[in-house]
Amino acid sequence: MAEYQNLFTTVQPTGPASMGISLPRGDSQRVGTPFFLHILGRLGNAQIGPIYLGWLGVASLLCGTLAFNIIGFNMLAAVDWNPLQLIRQLFWLALEPPAPGYGLQIPPLNQGGWWLVAGFMLTTSLILWWTRMYRRARQLGLGTHVAWAFAAAIWLYLVCGFFRPIMMGSWSEAVPFGIFPHLDWTAAVSLRHGNLFYNPFHALSIVFLYGSVLLFAMHGATILAVSRFGGEREIEQIVDRGTASERAALFWRWTMGFNATMESIHRWAWWFAVLCPLVGGIGILLTGPVVDNWYLWSVKHHVVPAYTTSWQPLIDPALLPQVTPKQIPYPGP
Repeated sequence: MAEYQNLFTTVQPTGPASMGISLPRGDSQRVGTPFFLHILGRLGNAQIGPIYLGWLGVASLLCGTLAFNIIGFNMLAAVDWNPLQLIRQLFWLALEPPAPGYGLQIPPLNQGGWWLVAGFMLTTSLILWWTRMYRRARQLGLGTHVAWAFAAAIWLYLVCGFFRPIMMGSWSEAVPFGIFPHLDWTAAVSLRHGNLFYNPFHALSIVFLYGSVLLFAMHGATILAVSRFGGEREIEQIVDRGTASERAALFWRWTMGFNATMESIHRWAWWFAVLCPLVGGIGILLTGPVVDNWYLWSVKHHVVPAYTTSWQPLIDPALLPQVTPKQIPYPGP
């Protein structure tokens, strides 16, 4: 253990490569010979491999690769198969959903059908990977907290690309695959439905977003601050408080007014982070099918005041009766 640590010093322990605990009977074997990479050790664990995929992992990667290629080749076709233009215009290119006229029908491939195929493959990839995460956690004797956190993100993805379009009766309401085009979709939805900032679930989502950022930053800073006392060994500190836990508790009581424990801070941060996409998804799901205009909804429920007319429109001089020079009196010298 380093004698002194601060913001600019790190500890990178190295030792014999770990092959991991024994796998249950019937599982595939891990593949690859483990090796160490110093630069990755500055960010996390320096050991790379062995890797476990299993049939769920292979199927998930296969479906995800197919979705990625469908999106990429459609973007390449949009620039007349010019790879340089693909790189140049990548941020603006998109694989768009079907036009409104198709509703929830399956259109031709070049008129939105490829979007449906890519969305199906990507959704399948995400669900397979979630199943893999859940089964891996159970077989390793872990809690399933990571899998359920991932499920919260999948919920928001499905709301934007599946549940809400079905409730609106058209695939055209879904998010396009693309960087700037998906941001344009967000702005367009907000403009069409009276500004999403008046959506209370959007407001809650932002509260949990900023709250989780704050909690994670505070927790990470606290553990770094007491790592010289063994604060990074949080499991031991949970069940048998040592000087790191006691000092961290004192600091929080003195600066925050309440004491988060080595365990409770993780539950706080987990719930704040998970509730961000959960309530955000509820807000998007209500936008259109339930509430058409969030500003008018807010005025009706006395959330915001109604804007009053406090100005008069200017009159266009071109619309006034024509005035000839003879009609203008001469003011004199």
